[in-house]
Amino acid sequence: MKRFVEGEDRSQSTLFPERLDDYVGEDNSVRIIDVFVDELDLGGLGFSRVEPLSTGRPSYHPSILLKLYIYGYLSRATWSV
Repeated sequence: MKRFVEGEDRSQSTLFPERLDDYVGEDNSVRIIDVFVDELDLGGLGFSRVEPLSTGRPSYHPSILLKLYIYGYLSRATWSV
């Protein structure tokens, strides 16, 4: 994922003694979504932007966006445009 916008490492320490990963419970659905999407072959499923373009601003990796979409769907989050 070199040409994509990189997020912070969840195990990285912050100014506080906790890690970001410590705020998420062990039984939270986020952990299942994370493992599930990481195991998918996004290119084989038809995600055309899995290989980044060499020009322009780096975008977010499609797996990150898919994780957000699935979590929002399962959480029944609604957005208004």
